[in-house]
Amino acid sequence: MNYSPLIIIGAPRSGTNMLRDVLTQFPGVATWPCDEINYIWRHGNLRYPSDEFPADRARPDVRRYIRRQFDWVARRYGADVVVEKTCANSLRVPFVDRVVPEARYVFIHRDGLDAVGSAMARWKAPLDIPYLACKARFVPATDLPWYAARYFGSRIHRLFSREGRVGLWGPQLDDMDELLAERPLDEVCALQWRRCVEASAEAFASMPAERWLDVSYEDFVREPERELGRVLDFAGLSAEDEARRAAVAGVSSASLGKGRAALGDEAVGRLEPLVAGAMNPLEKES
Repeated sequence: MNYSPLIIIGAPRSGTNMLRDVLTQFPGVATWPCDEINYIWRHGNLRYPSDEFPADRARPDVRRYIRRQFDWVARRYGADVVVEKTCANSLRVPFVDRVVPEARYVFIHRDGLDAVGSAMARWKAPLDIPYLACKARFVPATDLPWYAARYFGSRIHRLFSREGRVGLWGPQLDDMDELLAERPLDEVCALQWRRCVEASAEAFASMPAERWLDVSYEDFVREPERELGRVLDFAGLSAEDEARRAAVAGVSSASLGKGRAALGDEAVGRLEPLVAGAMNPLEKES
C-alpha cells in the first residue's frame, strides 16, 4: 500500500461518524462516499449468521476483495490516509486486522446509556431513501438480491411491530434473534452496545499500544481541538491551528445526556446493570 489505513472502531451512536467526518476534512484523507461499508466487509461471508466473525473468516479471497476497495478509495481521491468506519467492526477487530494488518485504529467510546437512548431512535426511524441509495452503491452485485430481501423484510416488520421498530439495525450479535424475542428493545440496545465495547476492548488489550488510540466521545465534544490534535498526531497528520479549528467547528457537546433523558428514570435504573461492566472498558481489560 502507498497509503495508510486508519480504522475507527466504536459501538453504534458513539461518535464514529463525527470523528470520520472531522478527519476527512484534511487534505490527503479520504473515505467512502457513504455512511459505512458493512456490505463490503461481509462479502464472502454473506450468510454468516451475525457480524461476530472469527478471524479465520478472513480467507485469502475475502482479504483480496476488501483490500481492493481500500485501494479504490486511495486512487479515486488521491488519499494518503484512508479512513474507514463501520460499527459492526467493533465485534470483529481480529478479523479486520487480518484483512489490513498494517492499519492503525482509533477506539472511540461513549457513555453507554446515552448511546442506547440514541440507538433506540434509529431502530424506529422512518425510511431514508437518499441515505439508502448512497450505501447501495457499494453492495457487491452478487450480494444485492440477498440484501434487498433482508432489507424489505426488516421494513415490513416495522409495520407490524408493537414497538414500531425495524427487524434489524446495527451490528448483529450471535444471539440477536433470541434477544429480540425475549427482551424489550432498550435492553437489546444495551446488550448490543455492551457486546461491541467489550469485544473491541478485549481485542485492543492484546494489540501493541502504538497501533491504537483510545478516545472518549465526551472528551472529544468538550475539548474538540485538543482531542483532534491527539488523533492527528497518532495518524501522522499535521495541520495548522486554523485548519484544526475549522475541522471541529461543527462539533458540539449538546448531545451529552440526551440519550439518558430520552430513556427516562425507570429505564435508566433498569439498564444501568446491563451496561455498568463496560462503562470503562479499557480499565477492565488492563
